[in-house]
Parts: sequence; structure tokens; C-alpha cells
Amino acid sequence: MTLRDATEADLPAIVEIYNATVPGRLVTADTEPVSVASRLPWFHAHNPHTRPLWVLADSAANGVVCAWLSFNSFYGRPAYSHTAEISIYVAESHRRSGLGRRLLLDAIARAPACDVHTLLGFIFGHNEPSLRLFESHGFARWAHLPRVAELDGVDRDLIIVGRRVDAG
Repeated sequence: MTLRDATEADLPAIVEIYNATVPGRLVTADTEPVSVASRLPWFHAHNPHTRPLWVLADSAANGVVCAWLSFNSFYGRPAYSHTAEISIYVAESHRRSGLGRRLLLDAIARAPACDVHTLLGFIFGHNEPSLRLFESHGFARWAHLPRVAELDGVDRDLIIVGRRVDAG
């Protein structure tokens, strides 16, 4: 697997991986699949220096994108510029193979070079696998927002996990 900056040519694979999570109601608050066109502004909001969008590509399979990670700006105010929300998505065919863990470790290690001091994860309270993954890598539960999402008539909690990645 090769970790690299995403290109616009990767966007269809990124969207396909994302859309595959929508029906499970475990990972995303989107309730319908998104289009590649609708994700173009999101794609262009990333840059390799401070808000990267990385893909893990399988070198043995002609560079097929198997997983991706993004750093997203938090709250849109200048005082929060050193904080990033991270999102990790793994293709269904590659889940439970350690790719999510690898991406999370890369995010932690590379965050200071992106001038990010704090990483946040926004995780549904019923998404125990993701909560365990983040907590096993030093993320703590910083907020619990009860019943802020509704998926198919079921109220869902949002847990915000966080971790400082600098010495400060």
C-alpha cells in the first residue's frame, strides 16, 4: 500500500468508498449517496500542506484506492487553525485489515508538519469499532452530544474524541 496525496482523478474512488458507508448508518450522517460533482468543492478545500487528503493505493492492484483520510478545518475561525477534524474511510473489501489504524497513525505522526496541534474525530456513539480505534491511539472523549442526529427515525449520539499531537 502506498500513501499519497489524493488527486482529482481519485475523487470517484473516494466517493465510492464514502457512499458504501451510507446504508450502514454507522459512519456518516449523510442519508443518501453523494455525487462526485457535489464533492468537488470539498476536494478543492484540501491542500497537502495544512489540510491534506490522502489515499492508500494498492500498488499490487494497479493503484486502486483502498482507503482515504482527510484533515478538515474545524469551526472555520482563525483561532482554530491548528485544529483539524480527521475522517477515515476504508473500502468494504479492505475493512478489518489494519488500514484504518495505519491511516490514523499516519495522521498523528504527520499532523505537526501540517501545523496541526489538535486532532478531533466526530464519531457516532453507536460506532464502537471507530471509538475503540481512536481511543486505542490516545484519543479521549472530549464531548458527548446526545441525540443530535436522527437516522431512519432513531436518535443517535455524537461523540467528539480529541488528542493533542504536539508537546504543548
